[in-house]
Amino acid sequence: MELRIKTKCGIVEGIVENSCVVFKGIPYAKAKRFEKAAPYAWNGVLACREYGSQCPQADPTNGFYGKEFYTDPRYPLPRMSEDCLYLNIQVPLNPKGKCPVAFWIHGGAFDHGFGSEMEFDGAWYCQKNVILVTINYRVGVFGFFAHPEMLSANLGLLDQVAALQWVYENIEAFGGDPDNITVFGQSAGAISVQALVSSECTGNMIAKAIMQSGGGLENGLCPEKSLAQAYEVSKKIMSLCGVSTLEEMKRLPCERLVEILPQLWQETGELPFGPIVDGEFLKEGLDDAVRRNHIKDIPYMLGATANDIMVGQNEDGKESPLFKGCLKFAMNRLSQGGKPTYLYYFKRRLPGDGAGAFHSSELWYMFGTLRRCWRPMELRDMTLSKVMIVAWTSFMRSGTPGYDAYEPVERTIMEWE
Repeated sequence: MELRIKTKCGIVEGIVENSCVVFKGIPYAKAKRFEKAAPYAWNGVLACREYGSQCPQADPTNGFYGKEFYTDPRYPLPRMSEDCLYLNIQVPLNPKGKCPVAFWIHGGAFDHGFGSEMEFDGAWYCQKNVILVTINYRVGVFGFFAHPEMLSANLGLLDQVAALQWVYENIEAFGGDPDNITVFGQSAGAISVQALVSSECTGNMIAKAIMQSGGGLENGLCPEKSLAQAYEVSKKIMSLCGVSTLEEMKRLPCERLVEILPQLWQETGELPFGPIVDGEFLKEGLDDAVRRNHIKDIPYMLGATANDIMVGQNEDGKESPLFKGCLKFAMNRLSQGGKPTYLYYFKRRLPGDGAGAFHSSELWYMFGTLRRCWRPMELRDMTLSKVMIVAWTSFMRSGTPGYDAYEPVERTIMEWE
C-alpha cells in the first residue's frame, strides 16, 4: 500500500510498514560544501522508499558502539555522500486528529551518526498517535568548519533549523500539528536541542524539548566555542589537510576531511565540533542563555544514565557533572518562574555484558526497539520500554510525561530501572 502527500516542495510517496506510513529520504534542503543549505523542490512524485545518504564520517562498526548499533546486517548502513540533507517521517496509519510531532536529532559527538540508525524507529510512537521525524545533518568538518571568508558558521546546526522549518511548513499535510512539535535528542543531539531553544532562528517552531545525556546548566561538557576558538580549530584542520585556503578546502576529496579526525581529536584534547557563538545562530553561550532566561519558555524534560559519560567506575551517576547539570537547569527554570521541567534518571543495567546503564543505553527503550538489540533482553526490559514510551509520547502530546515536575523539596526525579 502506498500513500502520496503533496508538500510545498513536491509530492512524496510513502509505504506502509508496521502500521505506519513511512516516508524515507525526503530531501529537505541542498547545500554545497561550506555553504548554508538552501530549500529544495522537485517535479513529479518522489518515491520515498530508501533512506538518504549519511554525511561522510569514520567507519562506525568498530568498538563497543559498533557492536551495539552499527553491525547488524538486517540494518545496513546508508551510503555516504555530502548530499546528505534528508529526513524521514513515520505517520500513524489511522491518525486521530492532528498528531503531535516528535523531531529527533541524533547524537555522535557532532562528527558521526545519522537519522536512520537501527535503534531509532517510530512504530510505537505511531501507535500512540505521534508522528516521528528523524533527520540527517552535516557533521564533522562538513558541518562545523568555520572560516572568516565563509558567510555562516554552525552549518550543521543551521541544517537542523532548515529541517525543522521544513517540518513546520509541511507536517500538517501528513496529519501533524505544526504548533505541537517536540524537539528531542541525545548526547550531541541533546546539545543541539539546547542550542535550538537558545536561538532566535527557531522562532516559535518548538513547543517542547527533551534533552537526553547532554543538556543542562554547567554540566561539564562546555560544548560551545567563540568564533575565534572555532577559527583556531579550523586552522588545525587546514594544517592537517595540508592546505592554506578555503578554496583548497572546498576542492579536497571528502575522504580527506574524515581521515584527519583522529589526529584532530588528539591535538584539541576535547570535542572539536559543536555550537559556535557566531552572533547569527547563537548570540551567547548555552549556559549564559539559561542563566539569563534567554531560552524558550516551554516544558522541558531531561536526564542522564547511571553509567553515563563523565561517570567513573563505582561512582554514583547522580553525582556526575552531567546529571548535576540537569538539576541546575531545573532549579534555574524554577527560580525564573518558567514552565515545568521534568527530570529522569535511567539506571537499568542492560543484560549481556558489564557496561551497565551506559551512555545511549536508554535509546533502545524509549524508541521501543529492544527486539533489534543483540542483548538477551528480559520481560522487565520490555515492560520498562513500554512505560518509557508512554512517558515520552505523553510529554510530546501534553507537555507532561505523567509524573511530577521537579521541585527542590521532594527532589522529584523519575528513576527508570
